[in-house]
This record gives sequence, structure tokens and C-alpha cells, in this order.
Amino acid sequence: MQQRRLGRLGHQSSVLIYGAAALGEADQDTADASIRLALDAGINHFDVAASYGEAELRLGPWMPEIRDRIFLATKTGLRDRDEAWAQINRSLERLRTDHVDLIQVHAVGDLPELDLVTRPGGSLEAVVRAREEGLAGAVGITGHGHDAPATHLEALARFPFDTVLSPINWILAQDPAYLAAYEALAAEVRAQDVGLMIIKSAARRNWPEPVEHTYTTWYEPFDDQDRITAAVAWVLSHQEVTGIATPGDVRLLPLVIEAERHLGEVTRDEAETVLAGAAAYSSPFIDIPI
Repeated sequence: MQQRRLGRLGHQSSVLIYGAAALGEADQDTADASIRLALDAGINHFDVAASYGEAELRLGPWMPEIRDRIFLATKTGLRDRDEAWAQINRSLERLRTDHVDLIQVHAVGDLPELDLVTRPGGSLEAVVRAREEGLAGAVGITGHGHDAPATHLEALARFPFDTVLSPINWILAQDPAYLAAYEALAAEVRAQDVGLMIIKSAARRNWPEPVEHTYTTWYEPFDDQDRITAAVAWVLSHQEVTGIATPGDVRLLPLVIEAERHLGEVTRDEAETVLAGAAAYSSPFIDIPI
């Protein structure tokens, strides 16, 4: 699998980052099969969060075997310093490790949330403490929503985050304001040599109601090979991007792995043609479930 440098951290991360949200509701056997598939495909970067159900517990049993050969990231979505500190330590226990490579302040998608995490006594202080005490190698920030790129740009002005996890896909880029905000973030990422990771690459839209949710993702994903291949190729045609988080359902992982195998065969223009023809394609952030 292709790898790209994770900014100034220097880690050569696989361009597919295992999105362990997919394990939140999975049993251990299902999780084991998915993790083994990812490892066999060459994925060496795993991303989880304290809020992803049982996901940390599903990854934990693998740590004695793989900890020294993967980049492991988790997240805290709490906003108070002391509560976040307790959660970080609980995550380490659940993951059966004494350190992770990256801890991210999670779900910071607008300025009020950024104010909460960066205020005195906010959760950023806990994440920085984890790095200082050797519990984490680096500090990152994540977020969803239409304001996420602009918020993450402001975050980089307030604190030297090592990584950013932010959304972009073809349909989001059709909004000139969103695209301008993303491009400003990308420029700052390059200037500071920050690792930029992308979420929602293969999102199709919000789930229409009353349609049954056939995947564990909170948005409706693409689930056909042609559009997933186009979505992956389009995002990874942006060289500022280190990698993309795989969707939050284990059944989609084989499709994304297959898409990565065809990188270089699909140009950005070809990917755009495929995606432009997708029916009912829209931002997944029109209505984010709480």
C-alpha cells in the first residue's frame, strides 16, 4: 500500500488509515477479521476514539502482536482538562498499551468548540500533558461540519498541532466557500508541515428518512466499487493529504482497499466525472445526528 509522510512527525503512514469507528458495535471475531484484513493490505495507521463504543476494547487484544509496527491514534471528545485526562488514561488501559502515537482533541468543528478545548482548564491541556509525560507522541485535532476547515485553520493559529483530521470530498468542494476554507487550511498545513488526514471521503449524503440505515455509519456511504474508487482517487490526488480514514463499517473496508490498489489508474478528472454522475450526492453535514 502507498505511504505518505505524516507531516513533521515523519511517520510513513499508509494512505488508508483504519477508521476504528467501524468496530464500535462489532463483536471480537468480526473485529479480528477486519483488523487482519487491514494489516494484510498494508495499513499501518489505526485511528480510534474513546467515544467509539467498544472499539478500543476490540483493538486492545492486538497490541501485544502489532503495537511496535503500527501508528496508533486515539481521541478525547471531553472538554474539561481533568475529565479528559482521566479519559486518556482509560483509553490506554482499554487499548492495553502504555502510550499512543497521537492523541487528538475530538469533534472540534466550530469556533465555540475550539474555545472550549483551548481555554484555561480545557482538554487541550490534558492532551499536552499526555505528550509531556510520554503517554502520547503527538497532539492533533479533529472535527466535522461545514465550519471544520476554517475552525482547524484557526486552531493552527492558536496551537502547533501536529496533525489535523478534517473533511473534504468532491461534493463538499463544489461549495466555493467550503473549498476556499479547505484550501486555506491546506496552505497552512504545508507551511507548518502538519499531517493532514481526511474524513468522509466516501460519504454520499445524510440518511434519507424513513430509509433503513443499512450501515453503521451515521451518514449514507457510497457502497459500489466505481464510486468508492473515484472518491478515494479524488481525495488522494491532493498531495497535501497524508491519508484518508476508512468508513465506519467493516463491510466497506474491502471496497476501499480495492480502490487504493487502483490509485494511479484513475485521474482526478476521471474521478470527478464518475462522482458528478452520482445520484442524490450531497454534503453529509446538512443534518449531523447528535
